[in-house]
This record gives sequence, C-alpha cells and structure tokens, in this order.
Amino acid sequence: MARPTKVEITEVGPRDGLQAELNFIPTDAKIRFVNGLIAAGVPRIEFSSFVSPKAIPQLSDVVEVFEGIERTKPCTLAALVPNAHGAIRAVEAKVDEMIVFMSASESHNQKNVNRSIDESLDGFERVAQIAGDAGIPVHGAIATGFGCPFEGDVSLDTIVKIAKRYHEYGFIGVGLGDTTGMATPPIVTKFVRTLQDAVPEMDIALHFHNTRGIGLVNVVAGLDEGIDKYDASFAGIGGCPFAPKATGNICTEDLVYMLDEMGIETGIDIRKMMEIACDVEETVGRDLPGQVMKAGLRLDLHDMGEVATAKG
Repeated sequence: MARPTKVEITEVGPRDGLQAELNFIPTDAKIRFVNGLIAAGVPRIEFSSFVSPKAIPQLSDVVEVFEGIERTKPCTLAALVPNAHGAIRAVEAKVDEMIVFMSASESHNQKNVNRSIDESLDGFERVAQIAGDAGIPVHGAIATGFGCPFEGDVSLDTIVKIAKRYHEYGFIGVGLGDTTGMATPPIVTKFVRTLQDAVPEMDIALHFHNTRGIGLVNVVAGLDEGIDKYDASFAGIGGCPFAPKATGNICTEDLVYMLDEMGIETGIDIRKMMEIACDVEETVGRDLPGQVMKAGLRLDLHDMGEVATAKG
C-alpha cells in the first residue's frame, strides 16, 4: 500500500505525557503548552482526562485547563473518559471529542482501570449513549495493543473483539497503543492488516512508545500499511503509571522532523514544536528524551569558531 502523503498527529503530551509526573505541573503551564501546540498547527490534542483525581492527581485540573485554552486555529480538543461519570463531566465541559480506553490483556486492564475486559466493554455502552445524546464523537483506544508486560503477546482475537464492539457503539476510530514499547515492525504489520480486514469502516490510529528505541521505526511500518494517524508527545515525555518500566511516547518533534524529511505533510511548525518541547523540559526540571529539540534540524549549520581545531 502506498504511504500517505499527509499525516494527522495527535499530541498526547498534556495528558499521557504529564500524567506520570510526580510533581504537580501548574495549571497555567499546562494551558501555555496547549495554546502553544494550537499555535504550532497541531490538529488534534489530547489535552487531559476526566479521571478521578485520586487516581491521577496530576490531571485534577482538567476543567480549568480546558477553560483556559485559546482556540486560535482549528484544532480538535479530546479528553479521555474512563467511565460514564467521566463522560458526563466531559459533556458538561463541552469537549470536542471523547476517548475511551481499555487494555487488550486482562492483567493490564485490571491494573489500569480495575475492571475485566468484558466489564470495560459493557461500560462503554453507556458512555456511547451519553456522548451520542450530546453529539460528541468517541474514539476507542486499546492499551497494550501490541503486547502486555504481564502476559506477553496479546491475542489478535481480543483486539478484533474490542474493535468490533467499538464499531457497534458508533465510535469514529480505533487506536492501538503500544503501552510499554513491545511493538516491532512485523507485529505492527500483522496487527494493522488484521484490524483493517476486521473493521474496514473505522479509522485506525497508532500510539507508540519508544521504550526499546524503535518507536519511529514502527511508525514507518505503519506508514507502509497506509496508516495516517499517529499519537506523539512533546519532548518524548510520558509513560503509563500502571505498567512496569514504561518510558515515554515517541517524541512529537522527532516524528514531525522525520515526516518532513520524508516529504509527508503534517501542517505542524517544527520550530515552534521545538520551543514547546524546551519549555516542557524546563518546567518539569529534568532532561527529556527528545532529540531534535537538542540537535536542531539537519541543515541548522554552525560557525566553525564554535568548535576547537584538532592539534598535532
């Protein structure tokens, strides 16, 4: 299949990136990040989650963040909702889109949302009703979509089962999340083709983590299958707090840089993204894994006087 000429990137840093931070990130900083992303041309942002503040205190200011966002450019503002209560709060806030999530493994689903797979799927029916009554579209995400840190390989049959239920509920798309970086290009190819055959009517999005250093390689595998929707996080921050050794998402600036160099359009200003990434790094107060934010673009040249000359 031909690679897409245009890709939609969803920035998940404000939610998936910041949720694992132990120190509370000030609300005004979160708002600044999101407003910067909109100004940079990011088309879709996962800005926060209507989850219990007890579960993830970092996202307890979801309403305040949403109210502080300036809609200077067209941009879909999406939020995670774990259950019907979260969906009601999302409707009250008037978000653009809801995202429901569950895991493809029983073990991780119990750790992540304290439910079985079937319990999660049954609960989403009510979420679909609430969202449908409000006219808000829903996207369904599948965590541990390429492998589980507790069980190993996940069943393709389970992936298909979840995706088909999402379709029955009228969700607009399905996302496969590589929660702990267990995806490899052959696995990506196999799983994407299976989903394309099982639910051809649904848009497929891919969400990779760079746990084992091949996140962008997996993106290329997805591109080769015609997938044109990817999640990424500014400065590469992130990692699931309910999975062992979970490191950050693939980095948004690094992804945009790669796609730019491949001639694939994103509509995102790479230099503005680099500025946001540096702001995020300074705010959290530690080095983050993004590469382009440190090295600059390929043709950002340097004065020879900046480098010592070899002697001898």
